[in-house]
Amino acid sequence: MKRIKKIDSVDMYVVRLPLVKPFETSFSVQTHREALLLKITSDDVSGWGECVTAPDPYYCYETNSTSSDIIKDFLIPILMTLKSFSIETVLQKFDRIRGHNMAKAAVENALLDLLARQYGMPLFQLIGGEDQKIMSGISIGIKDDMDNLFESIQGASDKKYHRIKIKIKKGKDVEILKAVRKTFPFIRLMADANADYALEDIHILKQFDAFDLMMIEQPLNYDDIYFHSFLQKKIDTPVCLDESIKNLNDAKTAVALGSCKIINIKQGRVGGMMTSKAIAAYCTDKNIGVWSGGMLETGIGRAFNIHLQTLPGFVLPGDTSETSRYFTEDIVDKPVVLEPDGFIKIPDGFGTGVNVLSEKLDRFKIFHARIV
Repeated sequence: MKRIKKIDSVDMYVVRLPLVKPFETSFSVQTHREALLLKITSDDVSGWGECVTAPDPYYCYETNSTSSDIIKDFLIPILMTLKSFSIETVLQKFDRIRGHNMAKAAVENALLDLLARQYGMPLFQLIGGEDQKIMSGISIGIKDDMDNLFESIQGASDKKYHRIKIKIKKGKDVEILKAVRKTFPFIRLMADANADYALEDIHILKQFDAFDLMMIEQPLNYDDIYFHSFLQKKIDTPVCLDESIKNLNDAKTAVALGSCKIINIKQGRVGGMMTSKAIAAYCTDKNIGVWSGGMLETGIGRAFNIHLQTLPGFVLPGDTSETSRYFTEDIVDKPVVLEPDGFIKIPDGFGTGVNVLSEKLDRFKIFHARIV
């Protein structure tokens, strides 16, 4: 069991990166990625983590402000009481704090990156993954113009993305999906509702069965598991749960109720890489498909998602797409680029394999504080 001997310093940053284009979902429109970052240093080696929160509470109750407070006032003080500790020990100590999985994941990620760099190994090796190329997937926000949507889908298809996801909401769903499927009959297509429907809308959701979708993601309430079980029994399209799966117990509940056939594992949402690994193993045993979701991460969080997908069970294309789709400039030295066959290479090097560029960090940061 690999251990970290001590923590010398902890720095917190917030950076604000402009998006190439506004990204619209059923609950918000984003023009920037305002990312909370954590840097943990031990013996001149630093590990970086990214919190997947946003400034607002529209995706979930955690925000940049709540997470920064939890990290500063509770998680780091716990960490600083430990001497020569393992990741497992840290996670056990963090269990005392209920919820706040995104804050916990940011700390865990920074520690994992630090540990892998100290031991001279890539992150996927540390967590038990396999060296391989990663399938790509793209998420396309809600568009007001169909020509714009078709152009985005055609561009993704030309790039050989292995799966294309389009965001939908009530009133912008059936006719759009019908038009997309007619124009692109052979793409692997899924729809993401971001919890915009209720069970009473089953007459709408039932129509999706005609469009040969890989899945519909989180159609009902953001924290619902129970009513999704009724929906899945009434429609042929596989239901994928996202926001309502916050930990391993939620995944077990969803499987027991028959609420879904697929689960989107966002490592930041469920509490980090190790919990993600446990959920993936459980779902694989229960014949439930899993994939890695994205949260418009910078290159730091994107690298963690790539390494996560080296674990057993991640057999469906995730939300990992090229950096240039979202950012003109990132803060790391290795942008995500698709190979000609649509696959993504794991960044070479120790830890996540990506390094934060100090010039970019200084230019895009809007906050910095040394916690320890």
